[in-house]
Amino acid sequence: MANKRPVLKVEKREIFGRKVKKLRKDGLLPATVYGKKVKSISVKGDLKEFVALLDQVGETGLVDLKVKGDKEEKAVLLKNPQYHPVGDQLIHIDLHQVDLSEKVTVAVPVEITGEALVVKRGEGVLIHQLTEIEVEALPTDLPEKFVVDVSKLEKVDQTITVADLGIDTKKISPQVEETQVVVKIDPLAEEEEEPVAVPAEGEEAVTEGEEGKAAPSAEAKEPVEGGEQKKEAKEEKK
Repeated sequence: MANKRPVLKVEKREIFGRKVKKLRKDGLLPATVYGKKVKSISVKGDLKEFVALLDQVGETGLVDLKVKGDKEEKAVLLKNPQYHPVGDQLIHIDLHQVDLSEKVTVAVPVEITGEALVVKRGEGVLIHQLTEIEVEALPTDLPEKFVVDVSKLEKVDQTITVADLGIDTKKISPQVEETQVVVKIDPLAEEEEEPVAVPAEGEEAVTEGEEGKAAPSAEAKEPVEGGEQKKEAKEEKK
């Protein structure tokens, strides 16, 4: 027997714009139902129920939406959750109504598990390069997430690609190349040595104790060429 999908109960709302702040103060969350070949409607529901469902199914798990006054439930995906920039509270969410017989394109999150031996030995650093993978599948075939075990990574420059995830491509079609790297091991960054200042050609090094002032060159101390001749000429005129 198939597991029954969770049910989300909502009501249609007539409050829009800045007035939705009152809904949030009352513990309600504004949402929008949309989908292919369906008319979008604005709804509201219990904020705590939305948060609990989002934690349970994420953005890839199907939910049966029960709109007060409607006879039939709608299969939806929770999409595009928006959070308050300060309090991090959920302030709006979209409910994507889907046709269970038509494929949809969804970004599935990638979760890392285990510990790479090469990182544990302090010889490399783990780079999580692909945090989600966009796939196309029937709504009922969508995975909740892709789990990547990195414990088998033992050397620097080793990688795990999309092809290594073992995705059932008969049901799920990744929308990225199979060679796309999901995680990899990079070498530890080498410490950069502080560059030593080298005087340019023709310049003399600054003497110790005279930082910021170059020692005068020997040429600067000598009289300007022709200076002595001009001095003698003045004395003869006298």
